[in-house]
Amino acid sequence: MSRNSRAVDVSDPHHSNQRDITMSLLQEQLQQHFGFDCFRQGQEEVISKLVEGRSVLAVFPTGGGKSLCYQLPAMLLDGLTLVISPLIALMKDQLDFLISKGVPAARLDSTLTREENLQLFDDLHSGKLKMLYISPERLGNERFIKSIAKKRISLLAIDEAHCISEWGHNFRPDYLKIAQLAKELKVERTLTLTATATPDVAMDVRDAFDIALEDYINTGFYRPNLELSVLPVFKEDRRKILLAQIKKRPPGSTIVYVTLQRTAEKVAEYLKDNGLQATAYHAGLKNEDRTAIQDAFMTSRDAIIVATIAFGMGVDKADIRYVYHYNLPKGLESYSQEIGRAGRDGEVSVCEMLASADDALTLENFSYGDTPEAATIAAFTRYLLEAGETFDVSEYQLSGQCDVRPLVVKTLLTYLELEGLLVSTGPFYTEYKFQPLKPSAEIFARFSAERAEFLKGIFSHARKGKTWFTLDTVQVSQAIGQPRDRIVSALSYLEEQGDMLVNVAGIRQGYRRLKMPDNMENLIASLNERCQKRETNDIDRIRQVLTFAQHGGCLTQYLLAYFGEEREACGHCCRCQGEIPSPQQPHHDPTFDTQDEKRIQTLIMEGYDALRSPRQLARFLCGITSPATTRAKLRKNGMFAAYDSFSFKQVLQFVNTLVTE
Repeated sequence: MSRNSRAVDVSDPHHSNQRDITMSLLQEQLQQHFGFDCFRQGQEEVISKLVEGRSVLAVFPTGGGKSLCYQLPAMLLDGLTLVISPLIALMKDQLDFLISKGVPAARLDSTLTREENLQLFDDLHSGKLKMLYISPERLGNERFIKSIAKKRISLLAIDEAHCISEWGHNFRPDYLKIAQLAKELKVERTLTLTATATPDVAMDVRDAFDIALEDYINTGFYRPNLELSVLPVFKEDRRKILLAQIKKRPPGSTIVYVTLQRTAEKVAEYLKDNGLQATAYHAGLKNEDRTAIQDAFMTSRDAIIVATIAFGMGVDKADIRYVYHYNLPKGLESYSQEIGRAGRDGEVSVCEMLASADDALTLENFSYGDTPEAATIAAFTRYLLEAGETFDVSEYQLSGQCDVRPLVVKTLLTYLELEGLLVSTGPFYTEYKFQPLKPSAEIFARFSAERAEFLKGIFSHARKGKTWFTLDTVQVSQAIGQPRDRIVSALSYLEEQGDMLVNVAGIRQGYRRLKMPDNMENLIASLNERCQKRETNDIDRIRQVLTFAQHGGCLTQYLLAYFGEEREACGHCCRCQGEIPSPQQPHHDPTFDTQDEKRIQTLIMEGYDALRSPRQLARFLCGITSPATTRAKLRKNGMFAAYDSFSFKQVLQFVNTLVTE
């Protein structure tokens, strides 16, 4: 931190420095640390409020400069600025920029070497570090929470804050817990940031962090340089149409968004076979391959990426000229976020949707497939509430036991917390592995007799492997009569001192039961209704995309109205240019016949344990994986995805008739 930087102690409202934070000082710091001559819209207002000690919700369009809103205050405030972001790529890019400007910042993630990790904690404990980037998952690391609890956190910045809202398009249960953790860590002010927030979602975020209405800064979603277009297609014609649309326009950096990984591979190969520089990108690729593809795209002026939504988050490339939606996006929030990656340099960019109603079927099926059965919810709820006054669970094991995705397990657990029946006592790891880097005698010699005996007790209960020792912290705690927290703290301390390497496994989430429900059946019915409501909301979002695609008026105006913003017709979208919408109807409406009945009956007779219930069968036939079918390696079965052109509800209804016969 340079000697010209000013730190503000906002814990004292009469501090003279606080009154000195003027527009001229903010301008000075902007130029000094970041090399910018002026603020973008909304930035100065947000920063001023934060420096005054207020919590803020900032809704800026993608590429609108959200990161500066916490980077600059971090240099002005005493204490640590903690930034929570789900995007490692974003962390890396921002960190490189900050370090180049001389800002003492770091990120904590699994890619760090041991030496980098030790240096980070040295800088954190010494107070040298002003900014620390972490992922939401890091908040589930008990060792990290113990370390950070000792620090003064002057600012907590939360990126992708719309994930807090249960009814938002990208709800993540872990985000709901950030607000409570902020109180426990005595965070002095909070900045929540998002590019996609409907009025209802914004209200949820403000409620969670006690943000006043006057501290909600929304700069608007309008991007005048984005030309929105919808082109109705039948899915069998789509590849040819995409190729023609790309070739008829001047070359430029292009993202083609698809729904499925296999679609990304096939479309990229098709474009490549027809002379275009196209590459597939999706979560199924190795990390090093994804990094190489992204790096190549960032330096190219005309590369084409065919990608699932795994691509683009945190990618700050100014000259993306085209964003095509080969498949329908899963909602207008997702659509807005994805097209927002185009034209950040202010130059005209085209955002074209190749709209086919057949895509809605795939998206709806995934949503239907995620909804747990009523019987699953009942068994899940009784199991947890009858587990005792205090208990712990493995979310991974529960996922397999209930045959629902881990995200659904997290959501159900969160619902029980919101009902006031359970309270989380925090995550912990049952298994610790350590590799000593120094002789035991040398380690023990640095401590008092009592502490040395304590460490010897821990070491004596460790199972020795080839290079690593393994211990169960719960069992060791019982064996030596010491609190488990003390054992974990000791291992963490030795790791920070460079005495050993430590790895953890077997994560479990601890809970305390606060009370039993007044009426178990009513509770189960309420949870089932809540899950059904989430399903309904997801389906509504998909259908809103179809309504948008068929809208006869200005598309830009329609999209902005969805986010609560009123504006005149844009004059440059395809509707304003005179194109008339076409009906978006599925190309065909399949039906079952006697042959289908025989095939499915044969599958039922094979008696797979992973396909016991009608809903499990319907998911499987529609091509939706589940923990049970993955574990049973049933994806290679010829009936997997055999009916992916049918609606999930249609398949479920037909399967029900076969099971009950």
